[in-house]
Amino acid sequence: MAEEKQVKDLHSEIVDNKKYVSKDLMPEISESVKKEIEKRKNELNKVKDMIIKKYPFTISVSLLPPQSIPKIEEEEDIPESEKNEKREHVLVLIPEEQFKNIEKIKKELIEKTKDIKPKLWLHIITPVDIWNFGMDSRYELVSAIALSYPLYDKGLLGALRVAEVHKNLVIRKFEKYVSSYVIAGSLVRGTATKTSDVDVFIIIDDTDVKRMPRLELREKLRSIIYKYLADAAAISGAKNKLEPQIYLLTDFWEAVKDAHPVMFTFIRDGVPLYDRGTFIPWKLLLKMGKIKPSPEAIDIFMSMGDKVEKTAKRRLLDIVINDIYWGAITPAQALLMLYGLPPPVPKDTAQIFQETFVNKEKILEKKYADILDKIIKIYKGYEHGKVTEIKGSEIDELIIEIEDFIKRMKKLREQIEKVSQKKTIEQIEKDVFQILENLFGKKSKKELIELFNKELVKKGKMPVKMLEMLKNIEKAITEFKSGKIKKNDIENARKNATLLINQLIDYGQRCDLVTIDKSRMQILYGSSNNKQQAEIIFTEKESFLVIGTTIKKITNKLENSDIESLNKAISEQKGKVQLKFSGKLFEILKKELGDFEIVI
Repeated sequence: MAEEKQVKDLHSEIVDNKKYVSKDLMPEISESVKKEIEKRKNELNKVKDMIIKKYPFTISVSLLPPQSIPKIEEEEDIPESEKNEKREHVLVLIPEEQFKNIEKIKKELIEKTKDIKPKLWLHIITPVDIWNFGMDSRYELVSAIALSYPLYDKGLLGALRVAEVHKNLVIRKFEKYVSSYVIAGSLVRGTATKTSDVDVFIIIDDTDVKRMPRLELREKLRSIIYKYLADAAAISGAKNKLEPQIYLLTDFWEAVKDAHPVMFTFIRDGVPLYDRGTFIPWKLLLKMGKIKPSPEAIDIFMSMGDKVEKTAKRRLLDIVINDIYWGAITPAQALLMLYGLPPPVPKDTAQIFQETFVNKEKILEKKYADILDKIIKIYKGYEHGKVTEIKGSEIDELIIEIEDFIKRMKKLREQIEKVSQKKTIEQIEKDVFQILENLFGKKSKKELIELFNKELVKKGKMPVKMLEMLKNIEKAITEFKSGKIKKNDIENARKNATLLINQLIDYGQRCDLVTIDKSRMQILYGSSNNKQQAEIIFTEKESFLVIGTTIKKITNKLENSDIESLNKAISEQKGKVQLKFSGKLFEILKKELGDFEIVI
């Protein structure tokens, strides 16, 4: 389709900057003129400073581009004799309220600058003059002002320049579809600053589109127009951000016909930088009072007022649902996780929160659990359709409460971390020194460390670094009790304890295996042609006979037992087991197995 192909071609072109960054988009001062300006920079700055000092209300001072001089001379009806003189054209923009003083100001400036070579030609205008150029379709004059070389600018010149460059980019690429390019907002009202947003309205002519849906055309052109925003900012060097509004001509006219307030404002305040005969007639019709809203439009606008109360109530609920609720439930669940609990479902959070921090740990005042509970109940009431509106005074109260709640949660986090640190240190102390007591008996920490070094490290049963870890663990425990420990030291102590405990457990298990091996006796029984094997396991209190998967306990007779009883007896024995063989034991075995042999 022709239109679609053209849009695609345009889209591909904007990828390559070289295709559109050219002098005809933003007619620049030539390099030779720029060099001349640099040479005369001090002199020009003196002129600028003089103007600003004498007339502090000045909006901007700039040099008009050479390309525009013929048009400017024609506009101001400069005599032919003076056109041939080599002059630099300086534009001084002053507020509209100073309009009556233009002749006086111009006369004074001419007198002040008469000795400057080459001579200056001073053009003193107001923003209204610029806007009138636009309304009179003299767009080349607006372009010349927008693209002038700035010596001083309060913001209007830069804002106008970025809009002009963007307009040039847009029209160069698809002039066929652009009906109007109009500026509005603070730029036209005269309140623009160096960083003010620049409001522009772009009307896309969709009346001649036959092979592409109108909305598709708008979206494709909108995409390209928005891509040009960064290019316009880079080319113009202005800091102002463009805010384009893009409308289809048919939709825009429909809105104008119904006198939509936004369109009324746009037409009333807007100034065209480009127009193909649509915007200016709208503006004239509006001034003449010929654009009036239809009865249906009045009804629509009036009905919007009826929706205010409902909309306001919905937005108040949104504050509770989307801000206050999540602002309370999320940190509450986070702190429960920090404490070591899995995150509860929202409806149970308030109860678990109170049980944990108020009732159990006693580190939080009950009113904060009540605030959380209140907020959750409001939210749940909304979910189930029981809460359909909330008063502004209730919102105010909730905001005060949630601010207090969040502030208290930050302090609670510190308290939980201290509780967690205390539990960590206590667990480390219990686990490490309990294992050492199992190995060496109940002694002081100092004695246990000395025995660890003497019996395990020096005898090569433990790595030397384990002794250093043990000492660091004992130091961390001592420093924590004195309140001098750092958070990182606690974490290091926990890591060291894990490594040390694993080493001690491995050592203990090796000792247990040796003890168990010495507490076993293998026997053979049965006929010479069918020998079978059994095992006697001795523990401190009981002995067991194991034949395959059958386990029997040996007392005054053989009693049926199981693997759980055997494992329990083995795990409860301490130290070495002294083997005792009584005649009664062998009699019981002989009665059960017949003749048997002991395997050593």
